[in-house]
Amino acid sequence: MGEGDVEPSPKRIEGSNGRTLQLEFRTRLSLPLFTGGKVEGEQGAAIHVVLFDAGTGCVVSSGPESSANLDIVVLEGDFNNEDEEGWTGEEFGSHVVKEREGKRPILTGDLQVTLKEGVGTIGELTFTDNSNWIRSRKFRLGLKIASGFCEGVRIREAKTEAFMVKDHRGELYKKHYPPTLKDEVWRLEKIGKDGSFHKRLNKSGISTVEDFLRLVVRDP
Repeated sequence: MGEGDVEPSPKRIEGSNGRTLQLEFRTRLSLPLFTGGKVEGEQGAAIHVVLFDAGTGCVVSSGPESSANLDIVVLEGDFNNEDEEGWTGEEFGSHVVKEREGKRPILTGDLQVTLKEGVGTIGELTFTDNSNWIRSRKFRLGLKIASGFCEGVRIREAKTEAFMVKDHRGELYKKHYPPTLKDEVWRLEKIGKDGSFHKRLNKSGISTVEDFLRLVVRDP
């Protein structure tokens, strides 16, 4: 079971044929997140979502629900923080975060995903605003059935873990895991950007990770 899933509970409403259906994020997000940066899974993986039957644990691969459109929304970070008994659609909707006055929509990009045989892959998403102004200072991504699909059938929404979104200025100083050979040398751990060690390396003509590795191999 991945992020956003909980154990079946009596509080949930049954879907068609008496099944208890729910959505789930199957991929953990790559953190930290920055405004203007691409939202992606750990180690750059695509973010996969599924519709499954909570009674059997199996993906719902047939029927009208298996090809529904889903809306991606931003939730308050403290939504359903303690209560793992599930929630109603109204409770989920009341925790959707809208943009601040005068600001662009918090999340831009491919805000819908279409299931195929119960499985979908999220497209490009970008946050335009940080999460510091929210009470919990964190967001979650949420997933719900789009309007016009599966009318009359309750399908429980999904949520990711809570996470902070920081201003992209912090991205400029972020270390890379793993660093590439063409990265500037300060992207490595223990080398501060514009610090004394960084300056000494630059004076010696060592500006990239590749330069640094060659130095270590030549003069360990």
